[in-house]
Amino acid sequence: MNNLNNRLEALTPTVLSLVRIVFGFLFTLFGTSNLFDWPIVMGVPTGSWPGWYAGLIEFVGGLLIMTGLFTRIAAFLCSGAMAVAYFWQHQPLALWPIVDPQYGGNGGLPSIAFCFVFFLLVFTGGGRYSLDAWRSRTPQP
Repeated sequence: MNNLNNRLEALTPTVLSLVRIVFGFLFTLFGTSNLFDWPIVMGVPTGSWPGWYAGLIEFVGGLLIMTGLFTRIAAFLCSGAMAVAYFWQHQPLALWPIVDPQYGGNGGLPSIAFCFVFFLLVFTGGGRYSLDAWRSRTPQP
């Protein structure tokens, strides 16, 4: 069992980077939907509060998180944005964050998932395969 733990421990930085990339990419897609109506048409008018500005945070923050550039700061802001989104937009509709409001939920599950994954990234950073890690390497003589 100790051997398995050692192997999994060795993979932790790689898996952390993979989770960061996947969640950053998905978050960016929410932003592009709000800002550019792609890949899904959201129909958010340019400059409208709060949808367009949320899309801007999702797009820019998602790109920063996906690439691992300024990961901790971007993740902090995006986590907060998702907490606000949940309590402003989803929680007033119903108590349970089930994805489909048709079944008595509030559709807030993605907001909660993004909020807590990004909150984790605030403390762990971008991982081994991030621009932050690349920037912090000291040149070897």
